[in-house]
Amino acid sequence: MNLREPAQQVSARARWLWAGGALAQVVVAAGALVVVEWVSPLDLPWWAWVLLGVALASYVVVVPQWRYLVHRWEVTDTAVYTQTGWWARERRIAPMSRIQTVDHAEGALARLLGLATVTVTTASAAGALEIAGLDAVRARQLVDELTLKADAVEGDAT
Repeated sequence: MNLREPAQQVSARARWLWAGGALAQVVVAAGALVVVEWVSPLDLPWWAWVLLGVALASYVVVVPQWRYLVHRWEVTDTAVYTQTGWWARERRIAPMSRIQTVDHAEGALARLLGLATVTVTTASAAGALEIAGLDAVRARQLVDELTLKADAVEGDAT
């Protein structure tokens, strides 16, 4: 049996959420570079600074698009299935019988964009499954759906 891609994509607005996170990282990195350059000049040629600027701008523009193409999720009667990553891809499946908790979170930027994250915790050493960038209404529905499905399945969730 081949491990296929999950059927559902996250919200298209997730690209803006991820771009905001990438922009925050770039601002911190650029700020650190400015401080280093001010304290002890690196004496880099002009083209190295241009290349660095292009790389940082590309990170803000390209990575969110890339993540949007990769991030997927699906819920069946028996399991929750996720695919994440932008550099390395990870696919995870959590059987309904193993679900311990289902959490819903909305950060400040996510709330502004009408997005939320659903986290499914199991007893797995690999940690929780996270579906980030969902439409906030769909995320609340998913929490209700998973709670009911996990409760209906026989198992000890360990």
